[in-house]
Amino acid sequence: MTSVSTEHIKNTRNYLRKQTLQMIIEQFDFTLMQLTKSERKTKYSKMSESPFSFFRGSAYLYYYDVTQIPFHYHTPDDKPTWLMGDLHFDNFSAFRNEDGENVFDVDDFDEGYLGSYLYDLLRMTVSIRLYAEDLGYSESDQSKLVSTYIKNYVKQLQAFENGEERPVAFQFTEKNTKGPIKKRIKKLEDRSPTHSLNKQTHINSDGERKFIRTGDKLNAISEAEKTQVRNAWEAYTKTLKDEIDESLRHYEIKDIVEKKGTGIGSTGLKRYLILVHGESAEDHLTDLILEIKEARTPIPAYFFPYDQAFWDINKHEGLRVIKTQQAMHHKQDPHLGYVTIGDKEFYVREKSPYTKEIEPKHIKEYKHLKQTVKTMAQISAKIHARADSDIDHHYLTYHSETEILRVIDDWKNLRNEVNEWATFYQKRVKNDYDIFIEWCKEKNYI
Repeated sequence: MTSVSTEHIKNTRNYLRKQTLQMIIEQFDFTLMQLTKSERKTKYSKMSESPFSFFRGSAYLYYYDVTQIPFHYHTPDDKPTWLMGDLHFDNFSAFRNEDGENVFDVDDFDEGYLGSYLYDLLRMTVSIRLYAEDLGYSESDQSKLVSTYIKNYVKQLQAFENGEERPVAFQFTEKNTKGPIKKRIKKLEDRSPTHSLNKQTHINSDGERKFIRTGDKLNAISEAEKTQVRNAWEAYTKTLKDEIDESLRHYEIKDIVEKKGTGIGSTGLKRYLILVHGESAEDHLTDLILEIKEARTPIPAYFFPYDQAFWDINKHEGLRVIKTQQAMHHKQDPHLGYVTIGDKEFYVREKSPYTKEIEPKHIKEYKHLKQTVKTMAQISAKIHARADSDIDHHYLTYHSETEILRVIDDWKNLRNEVNEWATFYQKRVKNDYDIFIEWCKEKNYI
């Protein structure tokens, strides 16, 4: 008796998913982002490092999938939350705020948009599972971490709604954190204010501070391009607070370079570093490094219901990014601004020497990971609850925490649904990762 071959069943299923994956990647990375072959090789090489790296670099695939699945706990379309848009484990860090305090918070706002809070939660919980799996933790441990995240997210929202705490000024410092986060915050105390200057610049033979052209991360640009950036300076200063505008307007731009070698999702975006003359002309130690980064349409916008009112307020992509950060952070970088250079839209921020990220090597045991996830959950609740009628952005006229809690009948039911989906999607990401590697090899990208 001849056994029935079922290989064609698996092959057909993978073939169809491969076609979907290829279609979405080509649409976003080639048609919309217009990445060159070299840039795609760079991006896909980073994505090929692990399923988690693939997940980080394929937000468009995530949104394509997740927006086609109905969930019980979505908020209504007319009561959206201001989303970070790319909420995952690696988009949190320790840094120094405007008042000189060392804090831990979210740090990437490029995909900021309006939509159901669930899209941030689902992306974050999938990333928690993938991150924990990379650290060697079991599926059971991963599920417990998701439970910790959802429980503390809801608990923090309730604290905001009940008036026990205020999202506007809510932040995490050395005083109210534990484990790896507390240690990363404390590490900032040892960081010199000239760290970035010492690392990325030097004093040349003429006694002038200039960027170090490394060829891999910092590259020289043409005089024509430098002129284009310089000509945009005044327009940028007009987007700042008055006191910052007045001080920067009279500063001298000492040097400009192009920045390469950035994060996975930012591959192909134009980036500049600008060295600005500081207050002291003698030692150059008060010079300032500003980063100008290109901003594109946020990925969620391609998959969510179209919202003309949002675009009427955010007529510039750089403005959208800095508004998202200002909505979510208690004390922002005072140099946050936006500008148009040529036909591209950018946002501007200080390249601060005071930043520290959580890395896998900092998590020595499960307790450390649980502590970290708990704090990330509270921060997630804070950014959602803060970016509403609590701040003056003339858009959301209600409290997001109220609307979110209105649709959650019980946090355990929410946890069960989110964890079930995150477990399913974690497996899909791992399968997609294998398909992606196969596709990249066929196309000679890796």
